[in-house]
Amino acid sequence: MKVLQVLPRLDSGGVERGTLDFARALIAAGHESLVMSAGGRLEPRLLQQGSQHVRFPVHAKSPLSLLRVPALRRLLRELAPDVIHMRSRVPAWMVWLALKPLPAEQRPLLVTTFHGLYSVSRYSAIMGCGDRVIAISDCVRDYIRENYPQVDPARIRVIPRGVDTSEFPTVTARQRDQWQRDFEQDYPQTRGKPLLLMPGRLSPWKGQHEFVDLLADLKREGVSCHGVIAGEPTPGKEQYLRDLRQRVSDLGLGDHLTFLGHRNDMDRLYAHCAITLSLSRKAEPFGRTVIEALATGVPVVAWNAGGPAESLREAFPAGLVPPGDRAALTARVRGILAAPPAPLALPPEYTLAAQAEATMAVYRDGLAEKREHH
Repeated sequence: MKVLQVLPRLDSGGVERGTLDFARALIAAGHESLVMSAGGRLEPRLLQQGSQHVRFPVHAKSPLSLLRVPALRRLLRELAPDVIHMRSRVPAWMVWLALKPLPAEQRPLLVTTFHGLYSVSRYSAIMGCGDRVIAISDCVRDYIRENYPQVDPARIRVIPRGVDTSEFPTVTARQRDQWQRDFEQDYPQTRGKPLLLMPGRLSPWKGQHEFVDLLADLKREGVSCHGVIAGEPTPGKEQYLRDLRQRVSDLGLGDHLTFLGHRNDMDRLYAHCAITLSLSRKAEPFGRTVIEALATGVPVVAWNAGGPAESLREAFPAGLVPPGDRAALTARVRGILAAPPAPLALPPEYTLAAQAEATMAVYRDGLAEKREHH
C-alpha cells in the first residue's frame, strides 16, 4: 500500500509524534509511507525513518489555501497514493476539495482521524468526510455520533492512540542511577524528594494552574515532594509561562517546583518520577502522557473524564479523581506517595503495534470495499 498522511506541520505535539510513529510502523510492515505538511522540526527524523516528505502549505486557515487546491490536485494525482489519511481540518478541506471533481474510481481511499473534540461547526464537519472515520477513544466516538449524525456509524472505527513501547524500555539500574545523578546535578533542588510530573504543552486549559495548587496544598500539609513541569508554551503564548512563574512565586513555591522546558528524555523522566498528573480543565479526547507514563510503570493521577480516564480505568483505577475536586486530588496524591503501588502495566491495546495493525486493517477493509463497488 502507498499511504499518504496529511497534517499541517511537523513541529511537536501528539498528532505529529503519532504520525511519525505510524509512518515508521507502515515502513516496518513493507508499505510505502509519505507525509505531506508545511514542514517543521520533526521533518529530518521522518526522513531518517525512511518516509518521504511532501512539502505543501496545507496548514494555513486562509482563503489563499483555496487558491492552492488545483496545484494540490495535480500533486495528488502525481503521487497516486492508495490511501490518504487526513489528520487535521485545514488539510482535510484542501484534500477533499482537490479530489471532489475526480470520478469516484480515481479517488484514493480517504480516511480521517478525529484527534480532538473539535468545536461543532461546518468547518469541523469535514473530519467526517472519510470513507472511514477513526475516533481515538470511546468519548470521541460518542461526540461524533452526537454532533455529526450525518456520519454513518458503520464508517466509524475506535482505535486508541498507541505508545511505542520500544521508546519506553525498562531502564537498567545503572542507567537510571547515572541519569539521576546528571538530573540532580542540573536540578539540585529535586535531590532526595519524590517527584510529581506535569508533562505537556503549557496552556491555561491543560491544568498547570491546578498542578501548582496541588503543590501548595501538599506543602501546607507538610508532604515531602517536588513538582516538575515538562513542556513549553505554544509559540506566541509565552505570557502564560510568565504568569505561571509569577503564581509559583506568589505562593512561595519557588523551592518546590521546577520548570524543565522541552525535554528529549521523557522516558527517563517518567521513570524517575513518583506520580504523573493529567489535570486538563476540559475533557481531553485521549491523553497521550497517561499511556506514556503507564508504559514506564509509573502511577498516574487524573480527573475521571474523557480519554485519559478510559486508559486509566483499565490500568490504574485508583488514580482517578472526580473532576475539579481539589481536596480529593490532594488526598489521592498524598496516599500514593505514602504507599506506592507495584509497577503498572500498559494495557496491550494502547501500544503502537496494536494501533498500527488496527489502522492498517481499516485501510485493507476500506480498499476491499472500494474495489467491490468499482
